[in-house]
Amino acid sequence: MEAHGKNVPRLRQVTNIERATSKKARESWHMFTIMAEFIESTERLSELRPAVSMFGSARIKPDNPYYALAIDIARRLSDEGFAVISGGGPGIMEAANKGAFEGKSSSVGLNIELPHEQSNNTWQDISISFRHFFARKVAFVKYADAYVVLPGGFGTLDELSEVLTLIQTGKSRRIPVILVGTTFWRGLLDWFRSQMVGDGMIEANDLNLMQLIDEPANVVDAIFAFYEAREGAPAEPERQTGVYL
Repeated sequence: MEAHGKNVPRLRQVTNIERATSKKARESWHMFTIMAEFIESTERLSELRPAVSMFGSARIKPDNPYYALAIDIARRLSDEGFAVISGGGPGIMEAANKGAFEGKSSSVGLNIELPHEQSNNTWQDISISFRHFFARKVAFVKYADAYVVLPGGFGTLDELSEVLTLIQTGKSRRIPVILVGTTFWRGLLDWFRSQMVGDGMIEANDLNLMQLIDEPANVVDAIFAFYEAREGAPAEPERQTGVYL
């Protein structure tokens, strides 16, 4: 195929038929594994609501104050009727699942296959395994009515920026995004304000997509306050925005 004088080959034009057939079969099978992950998460989570997705470092140990804080928050959310969704691994993820497991509502683990760090914790009423990060990330956003983000590394920042981008661009409905740990997050928020807002990369109002809260009881109250101010669940047109994540 010629495009602007460039040769852009198509798979059907590959002269090695055996290689082309093998590649097509491999890619087709890969697509089916991706579809299977979306189907399973839809079947098992679509009726779960209300639910809160919680994030934080896999490297935090049980003697870390943030571990106890995550348990407390998750237990309160669970007792108030929220299912709690975590990444299913150790650290903050384990603490979130443990708190929810000990509460009245479901504890959900969206586990991921990794070469290191990730080992599924035992505090899961619903356990789903993913090979693909992007399918897992869709589940975190699609079935959550709030995000609670504790201190973490690149993965935690990835999930935070993902949901902020989706809300900012209108690809996801507006939900509470709560950062827990003033000492940890303050520097990043100050940088957002001085650099990203200051250089015109985001609007000042975009910072209002996040709340900074330390007290577990206040985290729960903030989620309730958000939906009480909206007089209940989002309208159907807003719910439909999640179809195009």
